[in-house]
Formats: sequence, structure tokens, C-alpha cells
Amino acid sequence: MMGLLMSGSVINYLTRGALAVAAPKLLGDLGITTQQYSWILSGFQIAIMLQPICGYVMDTIGLKAGFAMFATAWSFICMAHGFAGTWQTLFGLRALLGFAEGSANPAGMKATAQWFPAHERGLAGGMFNMGASLGSALAAPLVAWAMLTRSWQFAFVLIGVIGLVWVAVWLLCYDAPARHRALSSAERDYIVSGQEAHLAGEGRPAIRSLLRRRNFWGIAIPRFLADPTWGTLTFWLPLYLTTVRGFDLKQIAMFAWLPLLAADIGCMFGGAISLTLQKSLGMRLIDARRAAFTVGALMMLGVAFAGTVQSAALAVALLSLAGFAHQTLSVTVITMASDLFKRNEVATVAGMAGTCGNAGVLIFSLLMGALVTRTGYTPFFIGLAGLDVLGAIILWTVVRDYRLEAAPVGP
Repeated sequence: MMGLLMSGSVINYLTRGALAVAAPKLLGDLGITTQQYSWILSGFQIAIMLQPICGYVMDTIGLKAGFAMFATAWSFICMAHGFAGTWQTLFGLRALLGFAEGSANPAGMKATAQWFPAHERGLAGGMFNMGASLGSALAAPLVAWAMLTRSWQFAFVLIGVIGLVWVAVWLLCYDAPARHRALSSAERDYIVSGQEAHLAGEGRPAIRSLLRRRNFWGIAIPRFLADPTWGTLTFWLPLYLTTVRGFDLKQIAMFAWLPLLAADIGCMFGGAISLTLQKSLGMRLIDARRAAFTVGALMMLGVAFAGTVQSAALAVALLSLAGFAHQTLSVTVITMASDLFKRNEVATVAGMAGTCGNAGVLIFSLLMGALVTRTGYTPFFIGLAGLDVLGAIILWTVVRDYRLEAAPVGP
């Protein structure tokens, strides 16, 4: 089931990452400026902040039907990108795509909460989040190949068709553990026995109540601070390598995926740190998650030097370190939605925290679009390193173990 979810995440991020790879050619063909490109990206980031709606829909009508609906929508919207002729059209399509694709993270966290005992959720979340970096990494060679053999328009249509094929497989194969026909009784008992009884829940989540809980803000604010790294790697990296480091399309295809491959490894590393600390040192689950986040934040300090080194190869290496470090900490804080909230609340909480994360991406991306031609990328790389360290401090000071949590924020 996690493999099925991960493949859906791969296609989700392949779809959203296609524009970044096509950007150097697409911007020239359509006469789009760097400032207008940042506005196009903002359309996606504004709309994806509506992902709590996606999470609420999937918590209400069920994961299987809800995720299939959103994946079908994003596949057709992706194909429509190939017919865009102005930046305004692309802005509208990116907004629609952002809303539909906002379903992926809540879906993955809801499936993780349903299908895995507590001690395995970190690694399971890492597997799911590998789809994000793997999909973004595949975008570079696949879109470059489509552009070299056909056109950038063909790339969007091809990826949309791939998405529709996945929807058919999803509807055929996915179901909740309680209803899945291929799951044995022993496997079902193993899953249920390893899940926290106090996190069982039914009915619709109460959003107002969730907003008053300190643990929500304890994971949402670090998402706000950390996610700009992912936005930079997926939306701005090809443009940076082209305009600053002088890469051509073939070099983009060869090297732009390396930071995203490193991010794949980071997904599993974050989960492994948390599991090891629990087993070897007897650390509590929440503290182990926070420690893993902190390790990633400290490694992120390396990206501060990416803009100052003379060697393009060393710059790519430092950006790869950033990808590895970011996913180490990102998968940790994302998984905490399933550690701290009831199972009927997980998708909604993940969506709400994702809104905060994408708000950070939006603000950072708009700042880059407005300032990067004057200041260069170096100040932004330095900012990414500092934001993650601040996120670690907030995670340690705001989040409480579920056994100690006081529900509302207040005196």
C-alpha cells in the first residue's frame, strides 16, 4: 500500500516539477519574464494552501475515492498546460493544479496512520515522501527528453496521461486495512495492536478545535520555515543552474536531479534516525522525531555556501546536501501529524500544516522573483539554512508529548 501511495506521490511531484524544467525554453517561447514566472509559481502556492479542504474531503468521504478524484483532476490540468499561450493562462492552470495536488500529503499521512503501527510510521512516512523527491528528480530527464524529441507541450500531455493510468491502478488496488481482501487476520491484528488507542477517532474533524492546539502550531510553524528549501529545489534550481552556472538543457537533464536523488535518501535517513533513537537509547517517539529534525537542520547549514563557491560541481554538491538534509527533517515533522492527532484528524491536520508550509514557499518564491536579479541567489541560500535551525528550536519548545499536551493554546 505504501508503494502504491509512493508511486502516486512520484506522479504528483513529477507533474508539479515539469514546469521548472521546461521554464528556460517555455519562458523564451512565450515571452515570460522572471517576475511573471514568480507570479505563475505563486498561483500554485496560493491554491495549494487550500489543501486542508482536500484533507477534510478525504477524512469525510474516504481516502480511496477522495484521492482518486483529486489525482484525476491534476492529470487533466497538467495536460492543459501544453496548450497555454500566455503567462496569465499558466497562472490559472497552476492555481488549479495547486489545489488538486494539495491532496497528496494529507493522503499519504492518512494512509500511514491507517496502515502502520506507531514505531514503523517514521520509515513509512519516509517511503511516501521519497515519492516527492523521486518525482521531482524524474522531471528533469523526462521533460528534457520530451523537449529534445518533441516539445515542452508534449511533456505536459505525456505526464498527464501517466497520472490517469495511476488512478486506474489506485482504484483497483487500494482499500483501508479493515476492508482490504488481501490482508490476513494476523497482519491486520499486527497493525491495530501497534497503534495508539487514544488516537483512535471517528466522525468529522473539528477544525476550530485543531487550530487551538499548541501541537498543531508546533509542527505547522517549522513547516512554514522549512518548506522554502523544497520550493527552491523544485521550482528555481533549473533556472539557477542555467542563468548562474551556465548549464544547457542536456546538463540540466544530467545534473538537476542529483539534489532530488539525495533528498530520496534523506527521506529514509530521517525515519531511520528516529527509529534508532527509540530502539537504542529508549528515547520517546516525539523526542526521537525532534532529534531527527535537528540533525537535518544542522546539515542544512551547508547550503549557505552554495552561492559563493566557484565550482559548479561543488555548488551542485552543496545543493544535494540541502536536498538530503531537508528531507531528513521534513519527513520527520510531516509524520508527526500521525503521532499527535487522532486518525480521523490526520489528513485535515496534515493539510493545514501543509498550508503553512506552502505559505512559506509562496513568500520565499515571491521574494526571489522580485530580488534575485539584483541580489543574486546567495542571500536566499543563507536564509534557507537559518530558517531550518529556527524551525528546530520551535519544534523543541512548542510541541509537547501527547501524554503531556494541554489542548488549547492560552495562559
